[in-house]
Amino acid sequence: MFRICRFLLLFLATLPGIAHAQGRIDCDAVRSRILGQAVHYCVMLPSSYEAGATGSSKAYPLLYFLHGLGDNEQSLFKSGGWGLIEDLRKQHKIGNFLIVAPEGMRSFYINSADGKLRYSDFFLREFIPFIETKYPVRRERQARAVTGLSMGGYGALRLAFAHPELFSSVSAQSAALITDSPQELDLAVRSGAPLGRLLGTVFGSPIDAAHWKENDPFTLARRNKSAVAHLAIYFNCGEDDDFGFEKGAEALHGELRSEGIKHEFHLYPGNHSAAYFLSHLGETMEFHSRVFEAQK
Repeated sequence: MFRICRFLLLFLATLPGIAHAQGRIDCDAVRSRILGQAVHYCVMLPSSYEAGATGSSKAYPLLYFLHGLGDNEQSLFKSGGWGLIEDLRKQHKIGNFLIVAPEGMRSFYINSADGKLRYSDFFLREFIPFIETKYPVRRERQARAVTGLSMGGYGALRLAFAHPELFSSVSAQSAALITDSPQELDLAVRSGAPLGRLLGTVFGSPIDAAHWKENDPFTLARRNKSAVAHLAIYFNCGEDDDFGFEKGAEALHGELRSEGIKHEFHLYPGNHSAAYFLSHLGETMEFHSRVFEAQK
């Protein structure tokens, strides 16, 4: 939803006064050997970026943004997020860091159960090295973070909990955190329930229980709790989420608390919508900015 052509984004980015005063958005594609296809991405560059891009020693932290199901790499910037983030910078509520949004398709940002779509391998082995070579960024853990919305929220938590050595902070909004068992989810798929349609085939058909557990953020938080405890963690959800994800968010809050893992969690009025996401996007940006500043 909220589709807009790449040309319009690039046209706006080149207008006088916008490219420099408000930064710009760089959209392109990287050819993936692992996926066997081109993967589109967009990068939001702050207005100070030009100095770093012309060979100075300036290097930026970067935040990977993972979009939700049905959206794409442009969704954050075309839905009102671009203006909101620029306003935060003008108000000095966040610092300068790059925001990198890859095309996630319907992958949930994991390797599929049948091994045909190895998105996690692509992201870790190809995409991160490509981005961090192409742009002037700091490549250490302290300067790398990941966030996401809905399917992307699941992906962000899963990536950070599986690889806490790679990220300093993780956040998620309305994350697709599901507490149902694979057997219950198979029933939802067969019945055509909204939750079943959301999952698609990436987890297997029927759902592969071992694969589900291998990628489950709850399981990963327990398994890697010592390393996960070093992450800065923030997540929120609407208390009337259309898919019932507030139950999963509350369950993750309880899981992390029982493991003694420090985190910030909020359950707010609202549902599973762009309006809810935008109303709390500023909090996630400020959260990551604070972590970046503290770890300079």
